Amino acid sequence: MKTIYNSILLVFLAFALYSCKLDEQVYSSAYTETFYKTASDAEKAIVAAYGPLGDMYAGPAATLVADFSDDQTYPRGVVGRNTLTLFSYDPFFTAQRNLGRLNESPQQIWTSAYSGIEKANWIIAKLPAADIDATRKKQIIGEAYFLRAFYHWVVAKNFGDVPVKIKPSVTLEDAYVAKSAKADVYKQIYSDLDQAGAAGLPSYPAVDKGRPAKEVVDALYAKAALYNEDWAKALQKAQAVITSGRYALMPDVRDVYRYDKEDAARLENMFAFEADPISPGRGHQLTGLCGPPGSAGPEYGRTTFGSMFAYQAFFNSFSPTDKRRQLLDTVYVNKSGGTVSQKNITPITTDGVLIKKYQDPVSTIGLIPNIPILRFADMYLIAAEAEAHLNGASVTAYGYINVVRTRAGLPDLTPGLGKDAFIDAVLQERAWEFFAEGDRWYDLTRTGKFLTVIPKAVNSVYPVRTVLPKHKYFPIPQDEINANPKLVQNPNWK
Repeated sequence: MKTIYNSILLVFLAFALYSCKLDEQVYSSAYTETFYKTASDAEKAIVAAYGPLGDMYAGPAATLVADFSDDQTYPRGVVGRNTLTLFSYDPFFTAQRNLGRLNESPQQIWTSAYSGIEKANWIIAKLPAADIDATRKKQIIGEAYFLRAFYHWVVAKNFGDVPVKIKPSVTLEDAYVAKSAKADVYKQIYSDLDQAGAAGLPSYPAVDKGRPAKEVVDALYAKAALYNEDWAKALQKAQAVITSGRYALMPDVRDVYRYDKEDAARLENMFAFEADPISPGRGHQLTGLCGPPGSAGPEYGRTTFGSMFAYQAFFNSFSPTDKRRQLLDTVYVNKSGGTVSQKNITPITTDGVLIKKYQDPVSTIGLIPNIPILRFADMYLIAAEAEAHLNGASVTAYGYINVVRTRAGLPDLTPGLGKDAFIDAVLQERAWEFFAEGDRWYDLTRTGKFLTVIPKAVNSVYPVRTVLPKHKYFPIPQDEINANPKLVQNPNWK
């Protein structure tokens, strides 16, 4: 995030609360007694609280953990990346350390999220006493509440029952927190978002790049409520964003992802991991992973590896008139200007479809474009799903989904669907709209559909995918259980 990440290294040492254990004393407390006093301290503290967001998305574990598990995208069949697709992981190998892919693992999500929670906790605990401008202080604390809610939501959707941590680790014992039930996790998420909503955060477009606007708080609230099956709250918050008048869909869906439309795309791309086109900076691997092998397609990026593809069946599920299908490719133009057919895209399968959401033909260091986290289109589809759960396939529910379909170039959804069929149609619309954005796997797990959908998502690279009920949530990394005596493994993974 351009206005956030460049300063992280300057303040890292002051916030490395978990970097080491020396006897039983937390030596980092020396920093907290002298920090959080000035306006400069406050700004550095909130910058540091965003840092773990970059750690999750730079790898990018926050997207690949979900995308390599779902029915839309898959990795090149190499050991280390295929454990998620084959569901061959366990608590001891969640980190995949021996395979050199910690930054693509569930453990990276856990570690980054709780690092962010800890940093947010220090801000919430210490900043109220700081001698700084009252308005700015309130906003920074509000951002900390938002981030704490976001990080708790991330671990909850990946691991189920998780520790709720709302106090900083002044002592070593403070760092040991037991798991809370899902209902209590979401109760805390709601509480934090209520605090963030009351903090006077600016509305778009008067918000700094990479920071949450007032409407983004409601957007996360709507998404969290959807996952919590709190349909009334999900509908209320999604409607609040829709009626705010601050955001809109880009006329051309492809412009959401274009490297040269980044600023304009914030009209829809409400909250994103904003990569820096500079070095040193915070980037991500998706541009290199999604492009064809051997840097063969300069329109994709200067350096691409051919390591992530879409299933042919998913490509075939699109209507030929659906503009979103243009964000996938079965051919590419090579360095010589020749068109290369699908059979030569990758040596591992002739049906590998290229993903075009993360093209970067300009940067020599592969750090753009941004990765969407919360998009305005999501608010329409959340509203459609929640409305259907509450009132069936109503005219209102059809109206929400049809806004997204119209932008995609599709006709309105045919009226007359029953409640369940309509909700299935919304989930399918979500699949087409948000592929390769780390979203689909959680739609499948929160609805229980992963058990029937995943075994059908196969090809010549992955002809068999054996998914079990325990895979709804990832096992808590064994490293974390070893480090926290109050933490116990998820029941199905013991």
